[in-house]
Amino acid sequence: MMSAMKFEMMYQGRMLSSQIIMKAMHDNKKMDEADKLNFLASLKHCRFAVGYYDKEKDAIYTEIEDVTQFDKDFYIHNDHCYTVIEDPGAHLGVHYIVLKEDELVETFQQLRMKIIGYLILSFLLMGVVGYFLGRLFLRPVREQIESLDQFISDTTHELNTPISAILMTIQSLKNVDEKKMKRLEASAKRLNVMYASLTYRLEGNEEKAEVFDFSTVIEERVGYIRELIDSKRLEITLELEPTEVKMSRSSAERLIDNLLSNAVKYSDVGDTVTVTLKNRILKVADTGIGIDKEAQEDIFKRYKRANNERGGFGIGLNIVLSICKQYKVKLDLESEKGVGSTFTLTFPPLK
Repeated sequence: MMSAMKFEMMYQGRMLSSQIIMKAMHDNKKMDEADKLNFLASLKHCRFAVGYYDKEKDAIYTEIEDVTQFDKDFYIHNDHCYTVIEDPGAHLGVHYIVLKEDELVETFQQLRMKIIGYLILSFLLMGVVGYFLGRLFLRPVREQIESLDQFISDTTHELNTPISAILMTIQSLKNVDEKKMKRLEASAKRLNVMYASLTYRLEGNEEKAEVFDFSTVIEERVGYIRELIDSKRLEITLELEPTEVKMSRSSAERLIDNLLSNAVKYSDVGDTVTVTLKNRILKVADTGIGIDKEAQEDIFKRYKRANNERGGFGIGLNIVLSICKQYKVKLDLESEKGVGSTFTLTFPPLK
């Protein structure tokens, strides 16, 4: 655009210079100063502002106020283009013809707006196309996930009856070796905790939030899985102070069940599990196998497991995360491979 502007301005300048030379060759001796000014004023037939200057660079007739230099044939000053045509013969006293344009900046601005508009339109078009292509390509994946969720949902419902029957049968058994009884009861309760987590995750039913002492829930859930803890000969320590929270009791139970289940699952025989609740901060720490740094980034995602050898569905910590988000509980994890893991939950102030 600037090259085209330069070509047009220099062409128009030379045309004006030619007309001045022709006029001087025919009528120079007959023209007085007034006639020269009238001729120069009527000479312009282009869209540019024009100025005529003598050899001393003084204006003879001009429509331009801010000519800064005469030694360049084309230059830009204050966002305006200038063209200078020099006539060494100074016909009619005109040594310099200067042209100035006033439209290039506005043209550039219009061009910028068009480019921005086309870019926005292109991104919107690509976004719409990408959205539908994404839905098209991800449909098989989505269907597989829905099928998996449906399968797990159906399976958990089928598990409920035999688990309940096992627990009831254990209570009625007599004259059975105590160690075998404890082992059987621990296995049944572990199945029951897994069943409760699956149904909580898949059904999404949520009770109304209420205010209660969180430490009592911890004590109840530790007591419920005591056989499971004893079966691995783990040492568990509770350091609890009364702490009122506002959430649904089922969410609190799932929160503790999954944190304790995770600590027990990834601990070895003889390890230690410590649960502390002080100053509205809950910590569940174990001296188990720990979690790799790389795995810690994905450990809270659904169906992700820190260790494939220790079983589980990979939904327990995802449930913990979703509950923490729902009730604005800050969740942190510190873990080192071979040393253990500590999950820290900071409860918001009770309003």
